[in-house]
Amino acid sequence: MNLLGENIWINGVIIIVGSAILVFIGGAFGMLYRGIDRKLVAHMQGRVGPPIVQPFRDVQKLLMKENIIPDGAISWLFNAAPFLALISTGSLLLFIPLFGQSALLGRYGDVILVLYLLIIPSLAFVVGGFASSSPYATVGAQREMIIMMSYEAPLAVVVLGIAWRISQVTTANPFLMSTIVQYPIWNMLGPVGIVGTLLMLFTLVVVTVGEAAKVPFDVAEAETEIAGGLLVEYSGRNLSLFYLSDVIKTFAMVSLVVALFIPYNLSPVLGIKAALAAGIVDGLFFLVKVLVVMFFSISLIRAGMARFKISQASTVYVIVMTAIALVGMLLVWVDVVI
Repeated sequence: MNLLGENIWINGVIIIVGSAILVFIGGAFGMLYRGIDRKLVAHMQGRVGPPIVQPFRDVQKLLMKENIIPDGAISWLFNAAPFLALISTGSLLLFIPLFGQSALLGRYGDVILVLYLLIIPSLAFVVGGFASSSPYATVGAQREMIIMMSYEAPLAVVVLGIAWRISQVTTANPFLMSTIVQYPIWNMLGPVGIVGTLLMLFTLVVVTVGEAAKVPFDVAEAETEIAGGLLVEYSGRNLSLFYLSDVIKTFAMVSLVVALFIPYNLSPVLGIKAALAAGIVDGLFFLVKVLVVMFFSISLIRAGMARFKISQASTVYVIVMTAIALVGMLLVWVDVVI
């Protein structure tokens, strides 16, 4: 009994410490990738752009500034929303395989849980917008709710398509991230299925832009229209928490794309067997994959497109991307049948 209790205590400490480390690393790399993204987009648009370390400076500056609560705001809800956003985005990192390793809490949740956790940060932004009592924030919150409901359908179709194909070759739970990583979908497809999977990958890339709230799907903040929308009344520590939750969510979403479609490690290809060396190589390879996916799913798109209207953004997800994802899933099914 004492041994059992000691093991539970040790596992609890490992989970708590590991979670804190993952959130710290996720925030650091999220800000680093945000800086790289801003620099890349600036160069693609013929500008110099801010230094790559600018996101770190922004967070440092915000933490030093006064935390202002506007008159008429629901103060406790206004202050709670940033913490809810950061906690929920940090929790995402615990269920997604990172750096070529298994997810810290992969045994306790699957990709369906990840989809639910992706919703919570958006809801926190919405709650914070409504709680601020600003008309600009209210408009932004309404837009965020519409976008959030719009991209859930194509995202769910992509996940179901991958899980269904994996379920045809194994009796293991096809929704577990460990199973998805163990059975890369590309290894189970013929030519027709590859085309279908490419369509689903394209769908997830477009969904990533909406999840990250970047151009052309940044209608909820739209500085030139609603002065920042959701976050117009936030400042100081609260704004820094929202900023951190945003960069971590972007990092987590891109990592999810990598886990679903590019779950390969480099160490087996290079024949590296030493655990430490393999971990370093796979971790660096993971960061490269994240950078490549971020470039195509966020930087390239927002550098070459203008902001959609809210009706256009909703139509793209509800009709166009859902249809593309369904066609992709159908082609995967045809590939199995033939």
